[in-house]
Amino acid sequence: MPLILRLLLKTMQFKNTSIAMTALFFILACASIAYALEPDTFAHWFNALYWVLTTMSTVGYGDYYMKTYLGKALTIFLYIFGVGLLSLLIGKVIDSVASIHRQREAGQLSYQGKGHIIIINWSKKAHYAVEEILATNADAEIVILDEIDRHPLARNNNVHFISGDPASEETLEKANLKGARSAILFADSRIEEAALADGKSLLIASSIERIAPDVHTTVEIMQERNIQNFRYINVNDFVLSYDAISRLAVRAALQEGNSEIINQLLSRQRGDDIYEVPVLPGWRTYGDAFQELIRKGATLISDRGDMSINRKLDTPIPKEARLFVIANGETYRSIAGKE
Repeated sequence: MPLILRLLLKTMQFKNTSIAMTALFFILACASIAYALEPDTFAHWFNALYWVLTTMSTVGYGDYYMKTYLGKALTIFLYIFGVGLLSLLIGKVIDSVASIHRQREAGQLSYQGKGHIIIINWSKKAHYAVEEILATNADAEIVILDEIDRHPLARNNNVHFISGDPASEETLEKANLKGARSAILFADSRIEEAALADGKSLLIASSIERIAPDVHTTVEIMQERNIQNFRYINVNDFVLSYDAISRLAVRAALQEGNSEIINQLLSRQRGDDIYEVPVLPGWRTYGDAFQELIRKGATLISDRGDMSINRKLDTPIPKEARLFVIANGETYRSIAGKE
């Protein structure tokens, strides 16, 4: 008995691949020996394999059983070693699954997908951003980067988490930055000094632009005076943290109902939204596009950041135009040909 115990303890130290290969060899060898001992009992090698598996799993249907002394000795051998080996294999599989789950929660697993959105620095604002993305597209894949040690949204399978320094090249590579659709960088809410928070964001944004300059990057900035520093490293878009809230409050005070319209445009969970639509054949001027979009239930508001196009409807639409409209989701899908 001590010999068997020592053998079992040694097998527990094997790597998962070694145990799997050992179990496979053991099963195939036992099936071949069983068939060689009693070919008339099994009639086919596959039946012997079936008997070995049912015996090792302790199912034992009884449709096949060994009749000779040597065959019964093989059965006893399977009871002693086979059942233990299969239990060990199942235990290793369960342990591997549990280990993967623990690594996922701890943010130690790399992300292998593409077309995902990376959100950097976890906070309430980041949480709202995740909810907004998933409300817009329930199948969107999101990767959260932060220095916390536990997945903040572990129950959501669409949200992957990587723990580490977001400015580190290793951490950004684990998030597959080069394969990402875009990156949203929030100011670190744990840093009280606004200038220091912007300094950290600048360092992270520099790493992103150096590693993956083609990835669209949006950065939250605490102080407006620091925008020039971010423009220097070619960040695509900026959001002033307190500026937007202050301006919204002023508009609500000066023009009643203004904030309700803006709130609708800020969230795809309420009312109409802003969408980019393709330039359709037959649209020669902004007026052509404006009139056809109105008939379809959408309002043309801008070409990129130019919101003055309603005052130049006779102007030809340039080749590089990017047209944005206000519409509901159904109208947008109809215009974009996604229905």
